[in-house]
Amino acid sequence: MDLGLSGKVALITGASRGIGRAIALSLAAEGCRVVLCARGREALDAAVAEARQRAGAGGGATGVVADVTTAEGVTALIETARSSFGGVDVVVNNVGGSGARDFASADEADFRSVLERNLFPALRVSMAARPHLAARGGGVIVLVASIWGREAGGGPSYNVAKAAEISLAKAMGRDLAREKIRVVSVAPGSVLFPGGGWERRQQADPEGIAAFVAREIPFGRFGRPDEIADVVTFLCSARAGWITGACIPVDGGQSKAF
Repeated sequence: MDLGLSGKVALITGASRGIGRAIALSLAAEGCRVVLCARGREALDAAVAEARQRAGAGGGATGVVADVTTAEGVTALIETARSSFGGVDVVVNNVGGSGARDFASADEADFRSVLERNLFPALRVSMAARPHLAARGGGVIVLVASIWGREAGGGPSYNVAKAAEISLAKAMGRDLAREKIRVVSVAPGSVLFPGGGWERRQQADPEGIAAFVAREIPFGRFGRPDEIADVVTFLCSARAGWITGACIPVDGGQSKAF
């Protein structure tokens, strides 16, 4: 199936590892010109090099070290896309992070911090990219949320932030349709990758995590970053042209919401 992504310019935040890296590599393999954004240089450079190796016809890759929790970082990201590839067609908001594990451990600062690491970077990058998407006749914005934005689970501040991202995608999807900009969110379940939170938990408590997987994930294993990336890549393509405002779970049956 030709996804029609060759030559499109795609921005991916949080792209140096895990789900963000997998999405960047998948889009590059489809011929996108990808702009990978992360805060650390070494891992970002490695991801950019791999994206260039995988780039299909018309593709390419560049990186920008930037913190998109700041206005300066968002500006640097958008300007890199404009100066390197001439515009923006696809935006994947993947920056995030969790906080206190239960309500008794949380305070107002925890909620503010987690919202600043999840919701507001997605909002700022999307707002900054919007005129560039519109100038090219439309485009796609993806927010990487979580199953814990669709139902109870995870830490309370993370739950709130991911629910807010899903709500934001719905609102933007309806409002920006008139500009031919589609907006979707995806809700991954528990995904294992090197350096990620589940790997750290697995190393700290292998028996407990094995029991969690057996109890909570019907397929009996963690998800992989590439399994999330494949769905995001499809959603970024014209083949998903009638999908906007939706939240797509990618979780191996882990979530329990309808």
